[in-house]
Amino acid sequence: MLIFAKRFNLYEVKVINKIFTLLFFVLFFVSCQKNETSKKTDSTVVEKKEIAENLNHIKVDIKGMTCEIGCARLIQSKLYKADGITFAKISFADSSGVISFDQNRISTDDIKNIIQKTAGGDIYSVVGIEEVKSLKNSGITQ
Repeated sequence: MLIFAKRFNLYEVKVINKIFTLLFFVLFFVSCQKNETSKKTDSTVVEKKEIAENLNHIKVDIKGMTCEIGCARLIQSKLYKADGITFAKISFADSSGVISFDQNRISTDDIKNIIQKTAGGDIYSVVGIEEVKSLKNSGITQ
């Protein structure tokens, strides 16, 4: 019975503590790596959802623009900040613009409101919205 009742000296206790500490950290890092791989699979699912966009293209006629940089570029930048707009090109020369957007995230009424609320809301107005099949058929080049 005295065989099982062995006493450990101080050096052996320190070695055993170091071994248990090392095992703890190894298990901790292995478990963290498994969580990172599951997060990566979640992001691929999100990317697949973004591919299924319902893109639509419209041409808008805008009244009230007086210059290229202060008006057309301002409207264009406001449109790009909206969630769901994938492309926007506003032309001062034609007083119009073409916009590509995801119908699942933004509507034509929302786009019209963004344009009309730019610069305080009393300068620009949308006088017409026409759906186009593609940006190439819109008359405005990218």
